[in-house]
Amino acid sequence: MDRARIVLKPKEDLRLRAGHPWVYDNEIARVEGEPAAGGDVDIYDARLQPVGSAFWNPASKIRGRIYSRQPRPADEAFFVEAFGRALAWRRRFFDPETQSLRLVFGEADGVPGLIVDSFVGAAESAAGAAGAKGRWLSAQFLALGVETRKAEILAALAKVIPNDGVFERSDAPVRKYEGLPPATGLAAGAVPERIVIAENGLSFAADLAGGQKTGWFLDQRSNRAAAARFAKGKRVLDAFCNAGGFGLAAAAAGAESVLAVDASADAVAAVLANAGRNGLADRVKAEEANAFDFLRGLERAKERFGLIVLDPPAFAKNRAAVEGAHRGYKDLNLRALKLLEPGGILVTCSCSHWFGPERFQAMLEEAARDAGRRLRLVEERTQDLDHPIVTGYGESRYLKCTIVEAMDRG
Repeated sequence: MDRARIVLKPKEDLRLRAGHPWVYDNEIARVEGEPAAGGDVDIYDARLQPVGSAFWNPASKIRGRIYSRQPRPADEAFFVEAFGRALAWRRRFFDPETQSLRLVFGEADGVPGLIVDSFVGAAESAAGAAGAKGRWLSAQFLALGVETRKAEILAALAKVIPNDGVFERSDAPVRKYEGLPPATGLAAGAVPERIVIAENGLSFAADLAGGQKTGWFLDQRSNRAAAARFAKGKRVLDAFCNAGGFGLAAAAAGAESVLAVDASADAVAAVLANAGRNGLADRVKAEEANAFDFLRGLERAKERFGLIVLDPPAFAKNRAAVEGAHRGYKDLNLRALKLLEPGGILVTCSCSHWFGPERFQAMLEEAARDAGRRLRLVEERTQDLDHPIVTGYGESRYLKCTIVEAMDRG
């Protein structure tokens, strides 16, 4: 036997054959051979029919992460092929030579546990001096299988999408479930302090080393453009604004004013810097505050807005947190609905997979009822196309972005 084999219990292959890539510890009947932690294993069903090849991790509840539906090793050639397929998908909707985008979206692109974002723009020093143009990558190695193959992955990335440097941002909490400590630092080449990227006709500074996640939330790109369609002539509130993607898009689209709020002082500074970078400083104000408390204060002051954007972090990190998340999302949306003028537009988001679309819709209806408002649905959206959603793997659809008009009850 060349490679270790994982034999599943009866019927435990059905979910995997439908497209899900994870093999859990309680689904395994036996292990044949001695697979190395992080090594390749072949998965077989109870009838000894092949299911695929996977990364093996005996320390995780997810024992196997399927990377191929055909038996094969996860070597450099495999990653070159996988990255090539991922890039080909992006080329159908974007121009990777001029646009920043997510290049690899983990399991949805057939590379379990790996996230790679590609940033195209100009280097900028801390003093604001412009530097050379280029492409830099931000990578997250979130599972043991890709952690042990960094050299092959970096070599494959260099072949498929030549770049000037790769910064590793493997500091996500999920690594602990794989038995891995957080890790950050330069992985290849050189990466500038900041990269000025273009999005929806605006310029933003992305910080690959210190920004949230991989440096910029690329998944909301199209949703920011969609929200900006309703901004002209409106007072806009951008809650959980981060670096100002939604708020600045609204300002550029003709908003009368934009009030951005975030609990992070760094985020507030980034909003103001980006506003100045785009000639929008006269219409954009940013405040450091807890969004829940801030919205209550605006309600007491009887403030009203024509467009409100809610883009909070994930309130439900796991299944056990869903009920608490429901209460948090409802309170937040209730406050926002009370602040909207008649006919005002609410753009409300959730980035938690565990808080699914049906739950999100139910929460929003409860908030509207308690706010004494009726809602008219404008659009239901999700993440942009460089974060592909694939059947059989529900976790690939995580972002909800619902746009509604708030009407008075009639």
